[in-house]
Amino acid sequence: MSSWDRKEDEVRRLMEGPHPLLPPDLADRAADRGRRILRRRRAVRAAGWVLLFAAVIAFGIWAAIVEPWTLPPTDTTPPLEGW
Repeated sequence: MSSWDRKEDEVRRLMEGPHPLLPPDLADRAADRGRRILRRRRAVRAAGWVLLFAAVIAFGIWAAIVEPWTLPPTDTTPPLEGW
């Protein structure tokens, strides 16, 4: 008998044998856990959107004040002596 046949026989015996009893509140506990997971995911997603929105607003305010697209003024000018 190969190890494959032995494992298959063990699995068949387990499947045919008496099934273990499940706790009567298992479905309720699973549903509660699922609700908690969904609530947590929604909260994390909402916090992410709020942070993204705040970052966009902060960048817009910074860009409006600093105006990084304009050239900085030149600090030195060429000398005009000798014209």
